[in-house]
Amino acid sequence: MSASPFTPTRRESVTAHGELRLIALIRRWLGDASPRSPFGIGDDCAVIPPTKNQQLVTTDPVIHGQHFDDTVPPRAVGAKLLKRNLSDIAAMGGRPVAAVVSLALAPDTRIAWLRGFYLGLADSARRYSVKIVGGDITQGPKGFFGAFLTLHGESTGRRVVTRGGAKRGDRIYVTGVLGGSLRGHHHRFTPRLAEGAWLAGRPEVRAMMDVSDGLAKDLESLTPAGLAPALDAGAIPISAAARRSARQSGRAPLAHALGDGEDYELLVVVRGRRAAPAFERAWQNRFPEVKLTAIGTFAPKNHLPAGALRLADYRGYEHLR
Repeated sequence: MSASPFTPTRRESVTAHGELRLIALIRRWLGDASPRSPFGIGDDCAVIPPTKNQQLVTTDPVIHGQHFDDTVPPRAVGAKLLKRNLSDIAAMGGRPVAAVVSLALAPDTRIAWLRGFYLGLADSARRYSVKIVGGDITQGPKGFFGAFLTLHGESTGRRVVTRGGAKRGDRIYVTGVLGGSLRGHHHRFTPRLAEGAWLAGRPEVRAMMDVSDGLAKDLESLTPAGLAPALDAGAIPISAAARRSARQSGRAPLAHALGDGEDYELLVVVRGRRAAPAFERAWQNRFPEVKLTAIGTFAPKNHLPAGALRLADYRGYEHLR
């Protein structure tokens, strides 16, 4: 199958099927990942059963030319659409429940490519216990494919972890390794759902978010007024892919680790220094195969320690720039 979503041949495109037949095909492709109406596709709204836990909602798209290109297989594109939303749920310590998917399809969208996309979405939905409960289809311009997923989730306990709450002296941690995501990680990653739920249950965790636009940008969202992150450049966990990217780009591996984005790791703020040893031991016991690195602390903005990394020298990904 061609990796391109588009075809010049009408019989291979979505226009050869029409909207109603396409919806029927989507139902078939999703299989048991989508329940029957009214808890799935087929009604004006989907019905999501009530829960006593706090409700979470997030939305993220995948757009051809922006979030993937013709080198990414359609199944991987469908999986990425769900997983990048799952990463947001993980960042608040939640669990996913149900999703709706809206498509903007060019008339020349290849039907075989779309089938692969939905099979990948369905596989990922089954893996993470998400039900695809509805959505919409609209026609887009020639050569355009956009899929927009809204994911509903719930807290795993009494607490939802937000980006606010960091204080002076708190320690900053990150899971995994960073940088070089375009070498495949941007669609092969595993959302940190189990880790996020565990972290939400730890009293020493003050704040959390996922790294999607690069550490250099995302860390700003965790930083309270009057403080700044005092990072140790030597502690930043740089991926092998970032080092390979650096050899091609001529930029430092650290620049890739801080700015490439789409790492989908967790940034975690932990209360003070006293809590750190017990927290790190507990993490190691619970997630021995997932790296957790202390990369710095929060300090007064005008009194950063000598040698602290100057984040202003690096940039993450910013939309509309």
